[in-house]
Amino acid sequence: MNAEMPQIPPRLHSVEVAIRKMEKEDLPGVLEIERLSFRTPWTETLFLEELETPFCNSLVAVVEGLVRGSIHFAIVLDEIHLRNVAVHPSFKRRGIATRLMEEMIERSMKKGAFLCFLEVRYSNRQAISLYRKFGFTRKGIRPLYYSDTNEDAVIMAADFSGLGAGRA
Repeated sequence: MNAEMPQIPPRLHSVEVAIRKMEKEDLPGVLEIERLSFRTPWTETLFLEELETPFCNSLVAVVEGLVRGSIHFAIVLDEIHLRNVAVHPSFKRRGIATRLMEEMIERSMKKGAFLCFLEVRYSNRQAISLYRKFGFTRKGIRPLYYSDTNEDAVIMAADFSGLGAGRA
């Protein structure tokens, strides 16, 4: 782990995780995790569009040859928009989301993007806690953002410029 990255307690890294670029062949695993993780999951079409859009980045976390998590983010100029992150329910609390976040930050910084924004359900305390570990702070509320429940979204942002230029 890079000394410049946020320090996460080692106990969370209890599984061997490989992070790599998502391929179309990963779609069944990503869709399964998506359906298990969200009330209104992303569709196959949306994931395919992410894979084909040049400024979008999709990574998967692989454990023992199986996709167990994914992260999807856009980089536009010097900004990152974290669009989606999910981990299979059976693999939560094992450091997979942390590794995905670390990889997103590292890859983004290498491309000169240091400011990150996201929206998260107001009720998603577990995700908000994860984001806070990475320096995200609350910037505002998007009222009634989630159409399935009319729940508000918390707008969060982080500035990674203090972390340096990333790993070589």
